[in-house]
Amino acid sequence: MDPVITAKLNLASLSVFRGILDRSVPKAFYKMLCALDGEPEEFLSRYGEFYALICERNCSDKLAYAFTEAALFDENVFTRAAAGGDCETLPDEVLRAVRRDCEAILSAANLQSEEVLRSYARFDELGDIAPALPKWQSGDCAESFRMFDGSLKRIAQWYRENGCGMFARYKAFIWRDGDIRPVLNHDAIDLDDFTGYELQRDKVLKNTRAFLDGKSCNNCLLYGDMGTGKSSTVKAMANEFRREGLRIVEMPKEQLMEFPLLVDKIAHLPMKFIIFIDDLSFQHQDRSYTSLKAVLEGGLAARPRNALIYATSNRRHIVKERLSDRAAEVDDINTRDNMQETLSLSDRFGLAVRYTVPTKNEYLDIVRALANQQGLTTDDQTLCAGAERFALARGGRSPRCAKQYVESLFC
Repeated sequence: MDPVITAKLNLASLSVFRGILDRSVPKAFYKMLCALDGEPEEFLSRYGEFYALICERNCSDKLAYAFTEAALFDENVFTRAAAGGDCETLPDEVLRAVRRDCEAILSAANLQSEEVLRSYARFDELGDIAPALPKWQSGDCAESFRMFDGSLKRIAQWYRENGCGMFARYKAFIWRDGDIRPVLNHDAIDLDDFTGYELQRDKVLKNTRAFLDGKSCNNCLLYGDMGTGKSSTVKAMANEFRREGLRIVEMPKEQLMEFPLLVDKIAHLPMKFIIFIDDLSFQHQDRSYTSLKAVLEGGLAARPRNALIYATSNRRHIVKERLSDRAAEVDDINTRDNMQETLSLSDRFGLAVRYTVPTKNEYLDIVRALANQQGLTTDDQTLCAGAERFALARGGRSPRCAKQYVESLFC
């Protein structure tokens, strides 16, 4: 049988990976193949639409990559199982269907434009149009499909290391408009970018490691002075362990009432998640305060086993307190109960890590390390004197201040 017709029939019968036919490039390609028996105008229209699309996707010279990439980022029963390291538990017939789908995808991805044109039922009617049509190049397949040899072992390993669905394509996410949205340009900071605060980061690192290993671990509150690297530590953890299936989802404090919706979205997924709540603080009588308490411990919609909550705050007890609040408690019979209510939220974080402003020597060590990373050759005395002046102008020393100072030297 004509290989183009065979590829069309195989695409039509995709099963486990059928979802790729909803992706733009495979969908347009399949529509073009379906027009092989149609009128010349219909076929040429589908051909032109397909070529315009792959030009827009910048893959006119690497069609095979675009085609197989769609499969890599597909979410189905096999990719979910492989991401969780459990694909061997799938029935043999399902695994056979996966192998067949992979072969069909590769066959279609490697078709040349000349082959497709020659397979058109009314090719002779195209006349001089056919030679003038733009041609695509197949190029190389995406990473794991280049290694496909009939065995699913290497493909399964790719999903184990990278996750499935959009969690394979993207590494960081945010809860927005009632759904998990990818962060297209996430902060790529890693643990090697830090100087100082080794004790604090080691505690968070061990907790995260235990979480990934399925051992006992705790929700974590990173609190203390501003600009000391609390948020950066959390993001660095997600980057450090991303190849072990860890993803980070930021949840804005204002949307904590929607936490049960987020739980429903991730509870069935094979990856593990850090739910990140940045700059957490509450006023008295804040409704989301009670919601977070229930999430941390005691609520029906508690966090799933594949998620940890990491929160940052400038306050140890998270709730903002004013002198007027204390004055109002003079007439309150249950003053002790109110105090317990205030402390109960921070107490539900099993791990609390404090970040304080660095000493002068620690601050200057951070400046030196950052300057060295940036390749600055300024002599140490000049560098340190400038760093002190910069910190004085900004009201105090911090790692953030050190970073801003080093960046200012390039201006």
